[in-house]
Amino acid sequence: MKADVSKELRFNLLGPLEAWAGDTCLHFNGQIQQRVLAALLLERGRLLPVSRLVEAAWEEVPPATAAHQVRKAVADLRQRIPQGDQLLLTNGPGYSAALEPDSLDLDRFDRGIMEARAATAQGDQRSAVRLLASALQLWRGPALSGLGGHVLNAAALVLEERHLAAVERYFALRLALGESVELVSELRAYTGRHPLRETLQGHLLVALSRSGRRAEALEEFQRLRRRLAEELGVDPSPRLSEVHQRILRDSFAPTPSLRPPASTTITTPSTLPPGLGDFVGREQEVHRILAMARASGLMTTLIAVDGMGGGGKTSLAVHAAHLLGPDYPDGQLFLDLRGYSPGERPVGAGVALKSLLCVLGIPQESIPEDALSRAALWRSTLAGKRLLLLLDNAADAGVVSQLIPPSPGCLVLVTSRSRLIDLDGARWLSLDVFTSAESEKLIGAVLGPRRTAAETSATAEMARLCGHLPLALRIATARLSNRPHWTLSEMVGRLRDEERRLYELCSGERGVVTTLSLSYQGLTVRGQQSFRMLALHPGPDTDVHSAAALLGMDPWRAEEQLERLLDVRLLEQCGTGRYAFHDLVRSFAHSLPGGRGTTEGDAAVRRLLSYYLSTTETACDVLFPGRAVRLTRIEPSAARMPDLSSATQVRSWFAHEITALTSAVHTAARDGHDRHAVSLGRNVAFYLNSRGRLEEFVEISRTVVATARKVHDPALLAVSLSNLGVACWKLGLHEEGLAASREGLELAVTAGDKHTEAHCEGTLGLYKSLFGCFGEALAHLQRAVATEHELGAVRAKAESLTVLSALSEQWGLYPEAAKAAQEAVELVRQLGRHETELVALTDLALARAGLGEYTSAEEVLVEARSLPNGASEPGQVAMVLAVSALVALGLRDGQRAACYADRAQNLIKNSLSPLRQAKVGNLLGLVQIQRGLPSAALRLYTSAYDHARRVTYRVEEANALDGMARAAEALGKTSQAFAHRNSAEALYAKLDLPASRNSRMWLGGHH
Repeated sequence: MKADVSKELRFNLLGPLEAWAGDTCLHFNGQIQQRVLAALLLERGRLLPVSRLVEAAWEEVPPATAAHQVRKAVADLRQRIPQGDQLLLTNGPGYSAALEPDSLDLDRFDRGIMEARAATAQGDQRSAVRLLASALQLWRGPALSGLGGHVLNAAALVLEERHLAAVERYFALRLALGESVELVSELRAYTGRHPLRETLQGHLLVALSRSGRRAEALEEFQRLRRRLAEELGVDPSPRLSEVHQRILRDSFAPTPSLRPPASTTITTPSTLPPGLGDFVGREQEVHRILAMARASGLMTTLIAVDGMGGGGKTSLAVHAAHLLGPDYPDGQLFLDLRGYSPGERPVGAGVALKSLLCVLGIPQESIPEDALSRAALWRSTLAGKRLLLLLDNAADAGVVSQLIPPSPGCLVLVTSRSRLIDLDGARWLSLDVFTSAESEKLIGAVLGPRRTAAETSATAEMARLCGHLPLALRIATARLSNRPHWTLSEMVGRLRDEERRLYELCSGERGVVTTLSLSYQGLTVRGQQSFRMLALHPGPDTDVHSAAALLGMDPWRAEEQLERLLDVRLLEQCGTGRYAFHDLVRSFAHSLPGGRGTTEGDAAVRRLLSYYLSTTETACDVLFPGRAVRLTRIEPSAARMPDLSSATQVRSWFAHEITALTSAVHTAARDGHDRHAVSLGRNVAFYLNSRGRLEEFVEISRTVVATARKVHDPALLAVSLSNLGVACWKLGLHEEGLAASREGLELAVTAGDKHTEAHCEGTLGLYKSLFGCFGEALAHLQRAVATEHELGAVRAKAESLTVLSALSEQWGLYPEAAKAAQEAVELVRQLGRHETELVALTDLALARAGLGEYTSAEEVLVEARSLPNGASEPGQVAMVLAVSALVALGLRDGQRAACYADRAQNLIKNSLSPLRQAKVGNLLGLVQIQRGLPSAALRLYTSAYDHARRVTYRVEEANALDGMARAAEALGKTSQAFAHRNSAEALYAKLDLPASRNSRMWLGGHH
């Protein structure tokens, strides 16, 4: 167990790396193993990703196999170290070292320093000296000596600084206790190794002077002055010069030293700004910060919060710092590094260190002039202390690194708009905007619950228009708070105007525009241009390829621009490889000159539209083989496309891009890119139709038709009208769709466009069938099939044959229905893949069931149900299951029939097609009648009747009434059954029934 390991294992870093198991020294296989182990020991208890261990293990560019070698090194270390699997733990993407107390010499050293500090604070200087001496004996030479590597060398420098600070304190205490002669030789040894260490030199001067060796002390000072001038070009520090003057005056008292004990000079200040009295939300983030801080134990913890400007980073950090304050009794300091302050330069390390040292009580005259010396004083001052440091608005990882206290048990909180990737050891927390609940909670906290309760919808709308950005919400609520006669609805009205919104969200020097401008101004000229152009993307987000087309560059360079904007939080990542603007950031970008409405902006949008057109052409060729080719008269895009070689890749791409694509069509239509709008709209409509997104299908088709009318191209308008006719048919907008189909037919005939002519004939056949005009419907469909056969349009002919099969089945012509469906199935298989295959198989099964061939019908349905249905419209899948239920009943399998019926009933709810709702509802009603469940049947028939009547679906309307009569009759509702039957008979009489129709409903239907 781990407890046993701690008794046996010891690790030493304060010199060459050593590992001991009892009295046995462990040996390791090569430098890579040693460096990996040293890195894990230095960061004991923390997760180190493999990438960090790779950095530690190689001095130069690591080989391609570096990650593998690191994992191999860890595996070998576990074998060489007793119970190594309990010491070196795998933790997600990396490893950590689980050490017990006192098993590492560095931990024993740190504990000795802290105990010495405590003893000094209590006035027990002799115990402090004894503790420091014991700690210093742990040093066997330069820390980590012989390991090399830039990561470990940097760590060794930090350790050496801590060592020297302890040495300086050790000699200062001994001088304070009156020692002098016995210190000279020890001090000469240290100053010989560190000749420019002025504190040690000062201790030596004091020891020599007190020992009656003033001349030697003065010679040492002159020697040091010459060396400082020659090597560094500086004079001795004021403190050392003061020691020199005191030697000249021979005025040393028994207890002076260069640096007095910290307990007499250092204060314990708290300079945190006050927290917000109405701080709300961020519960999870606060909990994470507290958990990370309190889980650190004796380690120095660095927690960094990044996020877009105005996101509430400072408020969160200050709130958490106040909660954590009692854990850090030696001080809680706040420093604004002004990385994003208007009109001000960021605070450098030297200025920051001086400010922090002053706050700690160090007199200004005692603070060195150069940044390196200040950093050394800062580190030595904080040695052994538990301090909380909040660094706000950081923009430079190098500055932050110089301010991190070396003492174990300290906490540094950092806020920054961009993630400072060079900040080693940081635990990052990326801050998003508020959730809807948090936004409304903040509004209520500022305005009062009574005011928000009176306008709940306006409260939610205001939160949305503010983009759930805390800064925007606070400004908007502040304006309302100062104007008690304003309603939230009035503020919402002001915010709805995009051009006015940013103005409303400003308050003096504080505002969304000011905040975003700072991030924007920090970009390069290319970065600013990319920011403006990317905001022209019409979709809610973008991928690398569409961004590259918009920016006119290759995807690699485009990704660079996207990532830089992401780093400064002017973009958000909304998924792997996808980037989005916050609503207010997009509004800000639109307000900048050089974007929307410029020649440059128009060219960028045209590049994007051409890219989308070329890409959707390729995608549709894969997803809809056999589709009629239409000339766009638009030059193909030269932009690089994503890999769309398989149907799975195409569906995934369409699913991610469909919102952007529909927006692109409307943008093209609005901005005068008419041919782009019409051609791109046709491609988008294919996908929307296949997915059953019927409302969007109608909307995009209307936009395409309106735009095509401006192009003055009869053939282009004809095909656009033809597609609108189909969209309206599916959604039950028959008057509009019938007019579009008729106009499309006339234009196609005039233009000599046989493909569109046949398509319009087929669509008119659909409408006539819907209205119960069998003869006219049959004529249209026969003309469509004949023309498509003549053109060799396999895909279009297959679609027309499925319509012909459905028409024949509705009128009881089951042999004709089976023949048309069988031919459609064969044609579809010629194409290799077709979304009509599921429709054709369902029609074939329905026709065979009508003929009483249930076994044959089930064979077809097995094939239909085995097709991947993820890309199919839910109403069509429900249709397959409903027919499966009927066929199962015909095969006397009631259990399977019930299962299929339940699944169909759940699926049909997701279909937007009233035609599918009516047809499937009637079929399921028949299933429930056959199962002896008339109440359930009546509900289904009634719903089917409502859907059919709403869209004038005459046949299914009559079938629903007929079913309602049978269900009512089974329930003993004789008068109701009589009324429904009379209505059904009257409606059947009006329909253009063929003489061969022998039943209104097969499988036990009413005759």
